[in-house]
Amino acid sequence: MEQTPHILVVDDHRDIRDAVSKYLVRNGMRVTAADGGPEMRAAIKNGAVDLVVLDLMMPGEDGLTLCRQLRETSDIPVIMLTAMAEDTDRVVGLEIGADDYVTKPFNPRELLARIRAVLRRVKAGTRPRDRINPGRTRFDRWVFDASRQEISAEDGIAIPLSTAEFRLLQTFLQRPHVVLSRDQLLDLTAGRAAQVFDRSIDNQVSRLRRKIEVDPKNPTIIKTVWGGGYVLAVDVEELT
Repeated sequence: MEQTPHILVVDDHRDIRDAVSKYLVRNGMRVTAADGGPEMRAAIKNGAVDLVVLDLMMPGEDGLTLCRQLRETSDIPVIMLTAMAEDTDRVVGLEIGADDYVTKPFNPRELLARIRAVLRRVKAGTRPRDRINPGRTRFDRWVFDASRQEISAEDGIAIPLSTAEFRLLQTFLQRPHVVLSRDQLLDLTAGRAAQVFDRSIDNQVSRLRRKIEVDPKNPTIIKTVWGGGYVLAVDVEELT
């Protein structure tokens, strides 16, 4: 029998804390609520926490500060609660180690689905990496050179990447085997420059596939997940 997941909900608004906590409990999870950093740290110290739901905007120590502290001391997965206008902070949150985010106002069912998805990734060992090697990284038959903004194959011939292709490929390499939605890819690669109905990610993926896939129409490296987004479907190895 699987152990009941222990979720820590950190939000300075009591009504949100209570509503989220009650919903998660009704759906088979054990929940501890905290109104800020001190209670969050105490809860983590006092018992095993499987995942933290962390509000971005809080007085004093905000969500970014607390997420950064968590990443320095533990690998507990984090889902951030953000507001629509906080896209830059949302990107920063993902970059410093948050596993996912949910935008307020949100449907509790969406939050529950994202919690379960992140917990599955943790169990499968496919959580996003915080960083990749700033030098070279191998994936499939390619070597990605971050310092030169290029890729090369066994023949050693380098293929330059545009800035958009570089950011997109780097984002995938940081998160192998993790399904990324179009919105997440836009946040991680474009930030405030992204528009609500921007479909440029599809075009960028197509261009990148033409450079790295043997058959771009039947991709094996960057695969489409219908209804989900895209996934880097190969292993990643950091090179010295």
